[in-house]
Amino acid sequence: MKSLQKLLFLFLLSIASITFAQNNVSRKIMELGRTDNRTMQHLDILTNRIGGRLIGSDAYTNAENWVAGLLKSWGLEVELEEVGEVPVGFNRGPWFGRMYGDESMTLNFVTPSYTSGTKGLQRGPVLIEPKSRREFERMKGKLEGAWVLIEGKSKGWPIDYSDSGDSLRAEVIKHNENAKNDSDKIMEPALFYKEMKEAGILGIIQAAPVPLTALYDRKNLSKMSFDHLPDLPDIKLDEEQYKKIRDKVERREFVMLEFDIRNHFKPGPVKYHNVIGYIRGVKHPEEYVMSGCHLDAYDVGSGAVDCGSGVAPNLEMARLIMAAGGNKPDRTILFCFWAGEEFGLLGSKFWVEHHKDRLPHISNYFNRDGGPLAASGLTVPENWYEDIRKCTEGLENYDPQIPFTVEKDSLPAREIPLNEGGSDHAYFAMNGVPTITFKNTDPLGTNFSYLEIWHTNRDLYNMSIPHYMEYTSVTQAVTLYNVANLKRLLPRDQIYIQKKESMNRN
Repeated sequence: MKSLQKLLFLFLLSIASITFAQNNVSRKIMELGRTDNRTMQHLDILTNRIGGRLIGSDAYTNAENWVAGLLKSWGLEVELEEVGEVPVGFNRGPWFGRMYGDESMTLNFVTPSYTSGTKGLQRGPVLIEPKSRREFERMKGKLEGAWVLIEGKSKGWPIDYSDSGDSLRAEVIKHNENAKNDSDKIMEPALFYKEMKEAGILGIIQAAPVPLTALYDRKNLSKMSFDHLPDLPDIKLDEEQYKKIRDKVERREFVMLEFDIRNHFKPGPVKYHNVIGYIRGVKHPEEYVMSGCHLDAYDVGSGAVDCGSGVAPNLEMARLIMAAGGNKPDRTILFCFWAGEEFGLLGSKFWVEHHKDRLPHISNYFNRDGGPLAASGLTVPENWYEDIRKCTEGLENYDPQIPFTVEKDSLPAREIPLNEGGSDHAYFAMNGVPTITFKNTDPLGTNFSYLEIWHTNRDLYNMSIPHYMEYTSVTQAVTLYNVANLKRLLPRDQIYIQKKESMNRN
């Protein structure tokens, strides 16, 4: 009898010690978060040393290697998972432009990725694009060596349709004729783009709203080869400067523009990878808690907000957990840095499609892709509430300025979605994996506006919010670690209506 009591006592003592160890890790994470928080250091290196990170660029490859190296140095297992390749690589260099005439000004402009630079500094007069065949023929002799102002307002997309310009223009014109209102109309490519190019123009210039957006044409990129590339600069110019220049041209005032744009291509194919860091579980290594963000970013800025605001906390979470002694959770914790989100969720989609066997064993996939605000709470189903409240214990007092809250979600379970939006949680949700994510709030009233930075030349390091970023690393690290140590996987029945036939959707 005494032996049995002793065994029971030792068992209860072991349970108590495990609970204490978990709480001790949480406390240590919070302590390190206050005294040795490296979130902004990670962001500085990612954005100011590496920069904008298109898949296919040297910067993206550098970012893969840097992230993998950091995770390994902290003791995580690391997998570089090949997702795909692009036929041609692209690296952006510096760019500069200036107007000369009766007044001079430096020009505020961008060019879409995977478009041509200039051949050194090129200077020339300015013309307005022809509107008819007769007008084109009349001005044809003046086009050589000129910059051409084209119609429409840029939304960031390139206009080098050299392969299919005529058919595309016909489609656009037909679409616009049938549009119900102006907002439904789409940008019309330059009417005589191919002919103007053959006549020797230096490049085309289109008005663009500020902040300046610069994207790239995914469809045409897939058809590119190093022997057949865009070869005409495609400039998106601050709309106020564009109007000033156009007014001068229409008044027949003397205007000269010069541009030096260093856009460079590299022979492909260029492979790109997901970077996955593992803290292996010791009790249930085949069960997972996941935290993800996308590593790629548009390159007209440095990708600090979209999505350095996900990458830097994701790195610091991994470091904090390991430094706090959380290297042996019950379940495996995955830190995911996805490739090609801006290309169409390529990395996360690839992982879901190639790891179907793991999907039923994921407790939750936490995604961060909403800017540098504070991960200040969770709204969860009723049957998660007690577990999550325990997992986040202590966070309510971590930062007096930013109260952390856990609330119950009163919404009923829903069908597993057929489409779940445009970030890396989508394919997880579409396959029945819980994707509850943190509230992203602005309790200090910074009036941060994501849409004024998203995909524009303002997406820079100084647009981040250090207080929120450092806070987020701590709140997410504590939560993630403790979810990995729950007695059970978080249930799905109050999130999704469980139907076996819907669990294998792509």
